[in-house]
Parts: sequence; C-alpha cells; structure tokens
Amino acid sequence: MTDQPKQLLHLVLGGDLKDTQSVEFADLSKVDIVGLYPNYAEAYAAWRAKAAATVDDAQKRYFVVHLHRLLDPSTDKH
Repeated sequence: MTDQPKQLLHLVLGGDLKDTQSVEFADLSKVDIVGLYPNYAEAYAAWRAKAAATVDDAQKRYFVVHLHRLLDPSTDKH
C-alpha cells in the first residue's frame, strides 16, 4: 500500500447570484454543482476553468467550499 496524501474534500459550485455584493443564489434549483475534489489544487483548477468560462456574466460566481473543514475541524490549518 502506497502512502497517499490525506484526502481533504473540496466542493466546487456556482451559479447566478441575487446581487453581486452577496453570496445568495438567485435560484437554488439552478446551482451548478461542478464536483467534489480530493484536494485544493484540483478544486482550484476546476473553479478557475468555470470562472474563466463565465467571466462575462457578472451575476454568475463560482466557489470552492472546504468540506474537510466542516467534516473534521482539525483540518482547518490545511
């Protein structure tokens, strides 16, 4: 068995916001769940691709959620 880095789950999601100054989605049924990733680097790459593809849409934003921090607060320093 090989030593693999600890899995630190990240979720990438996005969609149209009610207001560009908030993080409240206009319609939760239309939130784009991009995916779950085992580390920040992979999540960041997915976020960057989605953000770049929607750069001309001011109401649309994508986020990286650090799920590992919710599941295990001891990983917050990572």
